[in-house]
Amino acid sequence: MRLGMAGTLYLVATPIGNLEDISQRALRTLREVDVVACEDTRHTRVLLNHFGIKTPTVSYHEHNERSRAEELCRDLEAGKSVALVSDAGTPLISDPGFRIVQAAIERRIPVVPIPGAAAFIAALIASGLPSDQFFFAGFLPPRANERRKRLEELHNVPATIVFYEAPHRIAATVKTAAEVLGNRQAVLARELTKLHEEILRGGLDELARRLSEQEKPRGEMVLIVSGAAPDSAGETRSSSRDLGERVNELESTGLDAKTALKQAAREFGMKRAEAYRLLVAQKNRRIK
Repeated sequence: MRLGMAGTLYLVATPIGNLEDISQRALRTLREVDVVACEDTRHTRVLLNHFGIKTPTVSYHEHNERSRAEELCRDLEAGKSVALVSDAGTPLISDPGFRIVQAAIERRIPVVPIPGAAAFIAALIASGLPSDQFFFAGFLPPRANERRKRLEELHNVPATIVFYEAPHRIAATVKTAAEVLGNRQAVLARELTKLHEEILRGGLDELARRLSEQEKPRGEMVLIVSGAAPDSAGETRSSSRDLGERVNELESTGLDAKTALKQAAREFGMKRAEAYRLLVAQKNRRIK
């Protein structure tokens, strides 16, 4: 007997590493649907074989998504049930799947999520950073200039910011994030739920230094960065006048001018050079 009603698209989350993280509902769904659509049929077949699941598979990835979505929707309209999975974690989270979901909705085909693991959620709850509000930014652009521009766009987001990143780019990304966002608290999680799971915590400057001293890291990466401070995200504290006032406050506690500027820049989520330019511009306006 088929589960649910015929012609249903199931979005099935699979483990991100540890196979014990799959749910009984997900296993039942994968057994009972007519076909499993997956990014890499060989990768998914390993998972299915581990649990003795014989359901046929078909490829569904970024290179054939448009045509395959139409094919699968025809199957769904004919009464077949389809389970969509990604290589690991929850489908559509920085993975293909949007087209078939959108097409199914347009055709009034039921779409049923089967929840489970998601790497960015696992990393966020273990990060120690605020999780009541967060902004999932997915993967940053691979090109350095575009990556910096995107980080600049996210500079004033007050919520905790979560990124995915490839291991060969993570060192450059953390370094750029430190330059653009300032030395905010951050967490880097890799190989979550696997044997070599690692979670690094510290300021972005510290993480950038540690990555520069290590061998090239391996595994999927989740980078989590604290959001802009409430009083630095808006116009009330972002002006040069407020920055100058904070520098003066710090100097009054006994800090020298250079240290006070560095500390104030960090609090405002700025690079020291950017803070210095703002103060110089303020002084020039006063002279005029």
